[in-house]
Amino acid sequence: MLDQLLSLVQEHSQQAVVQNPEIPNSQNAEVMQTITQSITGGLQDHAQSGNIQGIMGLLSGKDTGGGIMNNPIVASIAGNAVSAIMQKFGLSNSSAGGIVSSVLPGVLGSLINKTSNPSDNSFDFNSVIGGLLGGGGATAASAAGAASSGFDFNQIGYALADGKLDMNDVMSIGKSFMGGGNNNAATQNQPKEEGFDLGGMLGGLFGGK
Repeated sequence: MLDQLLSLVQEHSQQAVVQNPEIPNSQNAEVMQTITQSITGGLQDHAQSGNIQGIMGLLSGKDTGGGIMNNPIVASIAGNAVSAIMQKFGLSNSSAGGIVSSVLPGVLGSLINKTSNPSDNSFDFNSVIGGLLGGGGATAASAAGAASSGFDFNQIGYALADGKLDMNDVMSIGKSFMGGGNNNAATQNQPKEEGFDLGGMLGGLFGGK
């Protein structure tokens, strides 16, 4: 995933980085790597802290209605990227902010388009979220356990992108990672792997659409 994301950053950095007189050519690659690391680090922080619904909303394009840079996850990524560029390369806040605001929307827009398109094999929800959850804490382990027991992030993500699910449905899924929704007697009597009933949840969600 990291190499593919770096390719997207390189694709969208020609004017803001490569042709930027404030950045020596010898530092072009490092600036682009810094932006890439800010993106992956920001997404990973949110995924591993339990904000699966936020990641799904972003990657499906359903949580960018106010403009992609106004999405809270993207805003945190942008802030971290600006700080990292300022610190590493000695640029002003204005210059670093200009680079990030020029590169980030295109990169994330491409990532969203590729991830939410079932015909595009370069990214999908399973590979992206699985990569972000790797090495996480208890919340990430819960989600990873759901994935290993058959949970298909692609099924949820593509349905969200197509409008078959909405963000309220995804929030319900996110709560299930935290152990919610399995507290009533009926569900306690049903066998589940890793405490997560994907079939029952999807049946309930799609049944109302």
